[in-house]
Amino acid sequence: MQNNVVAQVYPWQKTVWDTLTGSFPKLGHGLLFYGKKGCGKEAFAQYFLAWILCTNRHESNAPCGECSSCLWLKSDTHPNYVYISTDEENKKQNAKIKIEKIRDLLPFVQQTVDGWRVIVIEPAEALNIASANALLKTLEEPGDRIVIILLADHYLKLPATIRSRLQHFALDRMSEAQADAYLTEYLPDLDQTQKQLLLNLSNQMPLQAMQLANAEWPNKRQEFLNDWQKLVTQKNMPMAIATKWNKALNFSDFVQMFEYLLSDLICVKLNQQVKNHDLDFTVLSEQYSLEFLFSIYADLQQSKQFIEQNVQSNLVLDQLCIKLMNI
Repeated sequence: MQNNVVAQVYPWQKTVWDTLTGSFPKLGHGLLFYGKKGCGKEAFAQYFLAWILCTNRHESNAPCGECSSCLWLKSDTHPNYVYISTDEENKKQNAKIKIEKIRDLLPFVQQTVDGWRVIVIEPAEALNIASANALLKTLEEPGDRIVIILLADHYLKLPATIRSRLQHFALDRMSEAQADAYLTEYLPDLDQTQKQLLLNLSNQMPLQAMQLANAEWPNKRQEFLNDWQKLVTQKNMPMAIATKWNKALNFSDFVQMFEYLLSDLICVKLNQQVKNHDLDFTVLSEQYSLEFLFSIYADLQQSKQFIEQNVQSNLVLDQLCIKLMNI
């Protein structure tokens, strides 16, 4: 699993942890851990697999961190653990897990060894039809003492045949108080308004909010909104504004910022609550119809695919700024 993930159980995952460790080994062999990006499911899975493989589990319900198994995991050389993801060189949004990777699991699944064996597949949404079908056979006829863990942001994107053979555990269920307490502990200098804004812009996921606290784009939202208002009220200089923002932010950060602003603009039109509660969308909301805003959103999704096909981001921003002028 990603080396930068620190194995741990977050406060909002304690109930799931107690359920899993309390039912083990009577659990099914196929588990699905799912939840929004930034809920800490990767860290949880890492901690759970360490616990399963640990040969000296503490009475405190934690992996010991010192046995041969725990040391193998730390050095990424555990013979009883396999991690499957998309190819390192192909980390694009729509990259898939190839069938060969699932087929290669067979010897591992069928071998007889001492102790437990664990397979982690992440992101599970990246299984294509062929690789999902190959995994189905493994889920239906697993070997002894084997646990297969799938990690997903959106479990409904998995084929129903796979979902039906797994036990599901949501790892992003937390109260507002838990999210707030976590941010308060790790970002003590923020006031309540700043914390609320970060949580709004991160789907109420505190780990994501902490990353956002260090990102550039949240501090540039007002400036972009001003430029956007200029574009639509003055109807000029789209190329200059596009060039400015192409330099100011990398494309993925720009898109993240723009999607939140666009979604809020749609919310204003629908009389719903906005996430950027510190910004005023009145001027912009008067300039666009709801239908036009949805067409901007559709174009934006298409532009993400263009970027993956190596279309230059400045061309995409040029087109976007021309469209935003709403001539």
